Amino acid sequence: MSIKNMKKEDLELLSNKDITNLLLEEKGKQTTIDLFKKIIKLLELPESTFDNKIGDYYTSLTTDKRFILLEDGTWDLRSRHTSDKVIKVEDEEEEEDLEEMEEEEDEEETNYDSIDSDEDDIDDSDDDLKDLVVLDEDEIEETE
Repeated sequence: MSIKNMKKEDLELLSNKDITNLLLEEKGKQTTIDLFKKIIKLLELPESTFDNKIGDYYTSLTTDKRFILLEDGTWDLRSRHTSDKVIKVEDEEEEEDLEEMEEEEDEEETNYDSIDSDEDDIDDSDDDLKDLVVLDEDEIEETE
């Protein structure tokens, strides 16, 4: 069944990623903008949805293993392509954040190494637990 022949009610039951999958199966590779505009038209959503949700839509495509972003900026089904055509999407900010986190971890490790450990402060005795009594459920009910 073609996606154009599907009822709006049936399409509403699908996620945007599932609709994208159907569109790519039928039409082949397409840009993010074209795909999202078709979804909005199919679901009869207001045009403001495009501006408000295009970023979320793009993110959902990048995290779904069914889709790949090709070198020409279009999306297609991963099953149609070998992995050498996939663009690795890198966000410079994320890369910087990752580097900062790694530096902070290195600093923390250094800080832990410099702390003096006083084994005298550690009390290994079980004195705190000597009066502990374990009750089963029947005994608990009896005490109530």
